[in-house]
Amino acid sequence: MHLAALAVVLPTYNEADNLEELIETLFSLPLKNLRLVIVDDHSPDGTGALADKLAQRYNQVQTRISVIHRPQKGGLGTAYVAGFQRALSDGADFVVQMDADFSHSPTYILQMIGVVFATGMDVVIGSRYVPGGSLDETWSWWRSLLSKWANIYCRTVLKIRVRDMTAGFKLWQRSALQDIKLHTIRSNGYIFQVEMAYLSEKLGFHIIELPIHFEDRRVGQSKMNVSVKLESVWRVWELLWRHRKRVSGVREPLTQPRPIMNSGRPAPHR
Repeated sequence: MHLAALAVVLPTYNEADNLEELIETLFSLPLKNLRLVIVDDHSPDGTGALADKLAQRYNQVQTRISVIHRPQKGGLGTAYVAGFQRALSDGADFVVQMDADFSHSPTYILQMIGVVFATGMDVVIGSRYVPGGSLDETWSWWRSLLSKWANIYCRTVLKIRVRDMTAGFKLWQRSALQDIKLHTIRSNGYIFQVEMAYLSEKLGFHIIELPIHFEDRRVGQSKMNVSVKLESVWRVWELLWRHRKRVSGVREPLTQPRPIMNSGRPAPHR
């Protein structure tokens, strides 16, 4: 597990205040073959330049950080697709997607990769809405209600079982991303998370939701707002129509779990 070829994809836009500490935290994990793919959308605060500087620091012996510079703010969905494609072309066997603002604690990655090695799951979702999952205490009741309602709405319309449809913290096996056919993904906002979760279940992937504590960002401003979430309401129906011909698949039966982990419980929240 600790030698796994694992890539973490980090889309960034104005994350200069978080990026260096996040990279240091990720590289402190006991994962010898961990690599990062940073996808920066021409951040006005200089995030892209900082990413290049950090890449020079960490790439002296071997390439550990790849930086993709995009000419303008192109959207979360296309940023992730570009990062996934780079990670796969670089030979990653496992790919993690996560926010760059510490909303997703890097320590959970160890539990995620442990779950995959122990069970053979195709996708591990860092979930706020399964038993043991939780939201930051500073979230307003309105923000929390809107998030929970969005998940219930998406699950009802798409008729799937994933509890945290809008989760942005996931670990993918290489074969899962290849089977999704990334070139078919059209969502370019936060509905991207819903589309990927929907296809994962529709195509018969083995999915598990790992409870996490979702923290509010430490510094900077959230890119999520009410208008973005409301836009997702009608786009869910678009997903249903666009993928109507994708055949529901059945993955190969899971192999006998290997005794890799001592515990399946997540790390302490704080």
